[in-house]
Amino acid sequence: MRATSSVIVGRDAETGLLDEALEGVGRKAGRAVFLVGEAGIGKSRLAGECALRAYDRDVPVLRGRATSTGLVVPFRPLVEALSSRFRAVGAPDHPELDPYRPALAGLVPEWRAGTVAPGYAISLVELAEALLRLLAVLGRERGCVILLEDLHDSDTETIAVVEYLVDNLADLPVLLVGTLRPDAGPALDLALAAELRNTAAVRELGPLDEDSVRDMVDACLDAAPDEVPPAAHRHLAQRAGGNPYLVEVLLADLLETGRLSRGGDGWRLADHGEATVPTGAVRSWARRLDRLDEPVRELLLLAATLGGRFSVGALRAVTGLDDRALFAHLRSASEAGIIAPDGAAHDHYTFRHVLTADALRASLPPAEQAALARRAATAIEQSSGELSGEQRQLVATLRLAAGDRETAARQFAQVGRQMLDAGASGSAAVLLERARGLAAEEERDEVTVHLAIAQAESGRLDAAAALLDDLPPAPAGSRAAEERAQAHTQVAWVATMAERQEEARRRIRAARALLGGAPRPEQEAALVVVEGHLALLPEQDGRADGRERLKEAERSARRAALTAEQRGRPMVACQAWQLLALLSRERGFDEADACLARMLSVAEKHRLATSRAEALVRLGTNAFMRTGEATPLETARAAAHELGSLALLQTVDGLLAMQSVLGARWDRAREIVEGSVEASARLQNVSAHRYLLLVDATLAAHQGRAREQERALARFRRAGGEESMLVPLQRGLCQAVGALMGEDRQRARDELDAARAWERAHPSFFYLSGRYGLRPLLGLLDGDDEGGRAAYREALASPGGQLAWNRMFLGLADAVSRGRDGDPDGARRAVAEAGRAAPVFPQAWHLALRLTAEAALADAWGEPVTWLRTAEEYFHEAGVPAVAGACRALLRQAGVSVPQRRGGRERIPAELRAAGVTPREYEVYVLLVDRPGNQQIARRLCISPRTVEKHMASLMAKTGAVDRSALCASSAERAEGREWAAPPGAPSA
Repeated sequence: MRATSSVIVGRDAETGLLDEALEGVGRKAGRAVFLVGEAGIGKSRLAGECALRAYDRDVPVLRGRATSTGLVVPFRPLVEALSSRFRAVGAPDHPELDPYRPALAGLVPEWRAGTVAPGYAISLVELAEALLRLLAVLGRERGCVILLEDLHDSDTETIAVVEYLVDNLADLPVLLVGTLRPDAGPALDLALAAELRNTAAVRELGPLDEDSVRDMVDACLDAAPDEVPPAAHRHLAQRAGGNPYLVEVLLADLLETGRLSRGGDGWRLADHGEATVPTGAVRSWARRLDRLDEPVRELLLLAATLGGRFSVGALRAVTGLDDRALFAHLRSASEAGIIAPDGAAHDHYTFRHVLTADALRASLPPAEQAALARRAATAIEQSSGELSGEQRQLVATLRLAAGDRETAARQFAQVGRQMLDAGASGSAAVLLERARGLAAEEERDEVTVHLAIAQAESGRLDAAAALLDDLPPAPAGSRAAEERAQAHTQVAWVATMAERQEEARRRIRAARALLGGAPRPEQEAALVVVEGHLALLPEQDGRADGRERLKEAERSARRAALTAEQRGRPMVACQAWQLLALLSRERGFDEADACLARMLSVAEKHRLATSRAEALVRLGTNAFMRTGEATPLETARAAAHELGSLALLQTVDGLLAMQSVLGARWDRAREIVEGSVEASARLQNVSAHRYLLLVDATLAAHQGRAREQERALARFRRAGGEESMLVPLQRGLCQAVGALMGEDRQRARDELDAARAWERAHPSFFYLSGRYGLRPLLGLLDGDDEGGRAAYREALASPGGQLAWNRMFLGLADAVSRGRDGDPDGARRAVAEAGRAAPVFPQAWHLALRLTAEAALADAWGEPVTWLRTAEEYFHEAGVPAVAGACRALLRQAGVSVPQRRGGRERIPAELRAAGVTPREYEVYVLLVDRPGNQQIARRLCISPRTVEKHMASLMAKTGAVDRSALCASSAERAEGREWAAPPGAPSA
């Protein structure tokens, strides 16, 4: 006789909500739904019904459950959810997921081989973004559902990932359904906060009313309406309190005891005693246990001691049974409907409901519960050598249940420290907090030190500071003082990365006080590296000694780097060399690259994957700035991809996008920005996000799209860009060039002057702000010979003057200066030298030609007409009318005919367009293949012979053909696809 319902009753509103949500994901209207209610109220039933309805729509479903054992296991429900989907079908093969595979491999063990670099811990936000992308790919055709049950039992990391998913589902084909109890805690806080933000729907499941209980009982018994005695319905409705699980438990008890039975005249209810809930449920399970064989009964009691979910290995260790007997008893308990195999893990079982395990434990007197817990803990400890983190937590939980608080504290603390070392700082904080509350007084301070580090690395700096400040004094130089000093140093590093300067300085002062006047060299090195990075941040106290601070930081960092290498602190050494690479840039990129090469060597020697990738990225950045080429950056991107660091990938993508803007590869730049800018915001990768927004604005500026530029700059400002180190690039590379695209020379100079003023007031490590290239050229062009030449000499002597982008503008500034001084040959050579960058930076080169031609016309040197025609053609095709119009105006001033912009210009080969050939002239030129006379051409084109004669003369002048015969020959050669003359406007010696 079945005592479980095959249908869901009394939940029409909730099933309607889930149906609506399932319909929405098919339209890429993602959402999250949280089902909240007490144990047994029907949350899992609704989740299961949602899964069935998704399967009916052929929608992929991923389903996972948090552990109910009280163990802190990072990402347990997420691991189960992915495994439930991919264990059989394998990893999805989609190129969009390539950057995210290393992060996803942290959740699916089968994906780990060869994907995660050693020495790197995937961050929570990177993992969350990877999971979001995976779900989006899975749901691309019909939508996707991820069901996460019992979130109240989840670890801190899972809650953080779920919050990230919930906040970013709106435009994705993904439905997230979470179930949790209404107990105060992070899961409930998450659900309620998401509801307030309108990013999730929360439905609290109340008890079933009497009518719904009646329908449920009838469904359990396959009974027709009014077939079951009303007294039975009343009994179950009153005793179960509307809880569906308790309805089933109590109904099963009625059936097994024979108080409810079916005879020839239908269902009958015998007299029975009254009982209350939950005592009735406890007694019900006790009676069911009494009817089982003694070995099965003892096995179930031991299993309940281990929690609502238990492993076969742990149960084997506790019971001492061989596999044959153990699995026979497990099979009997499963057939009795008490436990079931866990679908998410092949070697685990679960109680049919967590209340079952609670009820079984409650059926024993407290002393017997403690004895069983002590027996189980001892058996697990003795069953193997080194316990895993999960086993240690289980032992700690059992020791606590047995009343041994201090042993439990030590076990929790040890697992917490292991999780902290592995990067699971949130879970580490939970376990260390638990250990701190249980530890003996003499051990509590040591636990507190580790807890402070875990809190800081989890983003709770204030909590970390409070813990460290509450520690009792420790004698300077003692072991306790050294441990606390290291904690202060680590918290100071976190505060520095969060740009909380005052907090970082407080921690450094505290660390130095604990270490006394003579810290060991490696301790001093760690502090110096933090202080050096602090020196890079803008001062909040108004101090104006920034340059001196940087010089002192560099001297200290160099000593720290060498000390850290000698004293076996490779991570500190890498941080120091990275700092030195930045600080030494102003003396030249060779020295900066030497520091990065040393960082790379240390990282590779000690297998520090993160530091290795960061060194490659910075080396690639320097190479890009020197040459304009992207190959080294692509190599660095491959290293970041191998590492699995999404944050580092986004940093490289920003640099590659800027390189594409400078190289006039607009579509590539836009593709990179669109693919990374929102993800960087979700990852809270502030520096990369700001840079990508600036790239977006610079892209619009360089295309002459002023409105798009302002919209992008508004986003940049909202992200705090104007309080960042990117201001010189914003003013010089973006806004000044944008002004030139609008032919507003004065505004461009104002922007360049503002960038230079900012750089003089703040430490700056950017060299593409215009100060080292564009600004000297504009100064000379606008008649400021003295200022322009001084700016030219300053730029030429600086490392910034060696960058490919700047060398192009400086070369043309040199040409303008030489032409003005009466040295036309030297000016032409300078143009030719500058023109080496033309293939790398075509848009900037044509802008520079337009600017330089103005001076060449005035001073009578070079080939200004050819340059203007080339630039006019380029900017006309690029859709920048202001610059194209300025080129035409200068051509008219030079007395040169200006091409009319008729339709059909797109058919003219680029070389002929650059020479100024018009669409009508090109029609004449094409007919010259057969060497017709003027009369024949006139008849073909319906124009007069005199007009043909004028077109012929213009064509010979523009192409350089010496006579009509040469012009006809060039037309024939082009028609046959042979090589023609070099393009006009190309720089010549």
